[in-house]
Amino acid sequence: MEIETAWFIIVTVMLAMYVVLDGFDFGVGIIYPFVARTEAERRTALTSIGPVWNANEVWLIAAGTVLFFAYPKAYASGFSGFYLALILVLWLLIFRGLALELRAQVDHVLWKQAWDTAFTTSSLLLAIVFGTALGNLIRGVPLNRDGYFFVPLWTNFQPGSDPGILDWFTVLLGLTSAVVLAFHGANYLVMKTEGALYERAVSAAWILGWVSAGCTALTVMAVPMVQPNLSLNFSRHPGVYLTPVIGVIALGYSLYFRLCRRDLSAFLASCVFIFLMLASVMFGMHPYILVSTTDLTFSLTVHNAATDSYGLTAGISWFVGGFLLILICQIYLHSLFLGKTRSDDVH
Repeated sequence: MEIETAWFIIVTVMLAMYVVLDGFDFGVGIIYPFVARTEAERRTALTSIGPVWNANEVWLIAAGTVLFFAYPKAYASGFSGFYLALILVLWLLIFRGLALELRAQVDHVLWKQAWDTAFTTSSLLLAIVFGTALGNLIRGVPLNRDGYFFVPLWTNFQPGSDPGILDWFTVLLGLTSAVVLAFHGANYLVMKTEGALYERAVSAAWILGWVSAGCTALTVMAVPMVQPNLSLNFSRHPGVYLTPVIGVIALGYSLYFRLCRRDLSAFLASCVFIFLMLASVMFGMHPYILVSTTDLTFSLTVHNAATDSYGLTAGISWFVGGFLLILICQIYLHSLFLGKTRSDDVH
């Protein structure tokens, strides 16, 4: 395997890990006002993610660092071209963190309602923005000969050689992302809660699971219309079709486990579904990191955007140590908070 491809896999895995882990935090935030109706239930829902949400964001920071190290030109191009979207993500992450940290600081109903609104709104918008960003990566951006681009918020709302950040395809991806992560968060909340909150989360997970299946089907049909080149790698390596197939099966099993009230299994199945569908997209994208809608030869690939092979090879040993450290810390942290969120955990 080429060292450039190895780092592409590494970036993909780290981004997928972030979406799986921080994704259930987003999902809890999206369904929060609908399932948590009393103050005690709201505190329970927030406590269920309180010990882990901050640590889950480490994967996003680490993925960005790895992207900067392995593909500096793609990092520079993407961060300049998507500047507005990235600033929006930054502010939404700030408000979500402030909501979780400041809500309990003042015992006043208006104060708590304000931060509850900030928590739900930022969680929903983050899910939509990340899904829209994925749609832009799949569709492509108007890269010029120097590897840079500018994308307005929208143009004619159609994918093409001069697209905007928003068009019907990227909006579809944004909405699909929000629904899937809401389903993921509902499965997590079911796994962590009891009583009336548990029952409402079960109902939400069941409904959102079927909506996720419908949105996923629409997305799968839309991708070849917007980016037909995505299927080329699958045609060359038919065995890899198992990746999205197993992902779809995992979604079906998540619904089945939800019906059987096997809460942990339903949550783990939704983790597998999200991870494999993202892995499928990135496999189809390879070797492209940013596809040019202007001229395909202007695209940034794992070869022309990568740092030199010596640096990539030397960086592997450093990455392995760092990756294992993050993984061990995450496993240890999550192991401390296994099981239901107990009443004595809620403050």
